[in-house]
Amino acid sequence: MIKTYKVLSLLLSYPNEELQKFLPQVENILREDSLLQDDKVSGLIEFCNRFSRLDLINWQEEYVQLFDYSRSVSLHIFEHIKGDSRDRGQAMVNLMEFYKVRGMQLTTKELPDYIPAFLEFLSTLTPEKAAELLGETVHVMDRINEALNESGNTYSSIFKAIISLSAKKPDKAITQEMIKNEKPLDLDAEYEEEPVTFGGGACNANI
Repeated sequence: MIKTYKVLSLLLSYPNEELQKFLPQVENILREDSLLQDDKVSGLIEFCNRFSRLDLINWQEEYVQLFDYSRSVSLHIFEHIKGDSRDRGQAMVNLMEFYKVRGMQLTTKELPDYIPAFLEFLSTLTPEKAAELLGETVHVMDRINEALNESGNTYSSIFKAIISLSAKKPDKAITQEMIKNEKPLDLDAEYEEEPVTFGGGACNANI
């Protein structure tokens, strides 16, 4: 397991008591893995320090308000690539099959393009293969990072770390084109369908 990807998956997951208790361990794990530059580790330490002190309910409220009500920071990869198009459903099926043939188990109710689940999957690969696959989504990660940076949100430290692990660096022209073409999120449509049962234990803090 690549522990750095697992840690990033956990930090992007919905906050719970187990995750909050795990935060003090993050620095040592990242230092041992040695995949991130010092400035990226420092940013993640600041993130952990903030949320380890914050009341859990307040953290949960902040998480929901941040990630559930804006397409610009949606944690679903295909939300940024395919929006509400019909192609999105088939892309989900293809991704689920991609995970399945590589041993990713369906254990929790979550869509396969959920970024914590994707990072969980990458943690099971070699660093080289993980970086290569991450590169295929780097413009999505960069788009989210741009939105978080714009609002000065501390979650941007996670996306900076993710981008730094990619084998491909983002082309800012592509990121800006994504921002230009982005449509507002239709919350009513989003909650009409039952989520696909999927996951890889992304919310389990055991490393």
